[in-house]
Amino acid sequence: MLNRTQVLLAGAFALALLNCPATFGQPQHTVPYPRIDNAMGYKVDPSWPSEKPAGGDWGAMSGVAVSPDGNVWTFNRGKIPVQVYSPEGKLLKHWGEGMFRNPHTVRFDGTGNPWIIDTQSHTVRKFSPDGKVLMTIGTPDQAGEDQTHMNQPNDLAVASNGDIYVSDGYGNDRVVVFDKNGRFVRAWGKLGAGPGEFSQPHSIALDSKGRVYVADRNNARIQVFEANGKFLKEWKNIITPWYIVITKNDEIYVCGSSPTRWSEVPTTQVMLATPPKDQVLLKLDTEGRVQLLTVFPKGENGKEKPGDLNWVHTMAVAGDGTIYFGDVQGRRAQKFVPVGTPAKH
Repeated sequence: MLNRTQVLLAGAFALALLNCPATFGQPQHTVPYPRIDNAMGYKVDPSWPSEKPAGGDWGAMSGVAVSPDGNVWTFNRGKIPVQVYSPEGKLLKHWGEGMFRNPHTVRFDGTGNPWIIDTQSHTVRKFSPDGKVLMTIGTPDQAGEDQTHMNQPNDLAVASNGDIYVSDGYGNDRVVVFDKNGRFVRAWGKLGAGPGEFSQPHSIALDSKGRVYVADRNNARIQVFEANGKFLKEWKNIITPWYIVITKNDEIYVCGSSPTRWSEVPTTQVMLATPPKDQVLLKLDTEGRVQLLTVFPKGENGKEKPGDLNWVHTMAVAGDGTIYFGDVQGRRAQKFVPVGTPAKH
């Protein structure tokens, strides 16, 4: 039986329902708010690309890069690994059948040559744009941790003087530097969580001053170094970083997921944020200040919709701000066009 207080409360609630419109519980406004977007975001182009090579269905999309001429290079784990498209989505060329064991990354140097990393062959290779091997760094098909061997390297950056910085990050936890002729220069890092230590460095990039930015994925941080390997700073607890791109204007783009903790059940997780809980893009300045934060819908395996990201692994930033993302689970590259008004700083 209800007591007197419960009866009074029930009566008051019933009276409120009678006197309120159907949108009970929602704020009521009579002033029409201006629909102005001060937030910047991205809109997917679902028609990109407009064609693919015959038999060239994409596998896991591990690498995407914009070449100096503005075309979009995609690097996937399907039958035809290298596929090049115009910004409008026209297929321009393709090659690479049978050349790679586990495609991972494609980057460009200042002369327009693509550099490609194949983790399972333990090599970094410089190619001509038409697919001719110009240089091989590392001993093919032999893992190691010395001046001539790497163990599943995963990303690279080419300095203005031609030095090649490699994140030797799956089997070794270090950064290795080679000169423009592929000769060993120096290396730093070991497994750990302290300054200058790494736990799966997964991406690497350089700014205009030659500073080195490393996506220390399993430590959920970005570390910054001088060119000689001297530790400068770290940015923790802002993103679990998977890939870094730095534009010529020193805009630092990082994709990955929001800060992640290790699973409490060790047997269920080998690498941090696999699977990722969400999909995030950050733009930072060189002091680590956030200039842009965008969250994309996390796609469901096999049911991805245009605009979803599912294990975003790579990205490329075009000169006009367009971003191309590559998914390993979603097995696709997508084009995203910026929309809205960027903030002024």
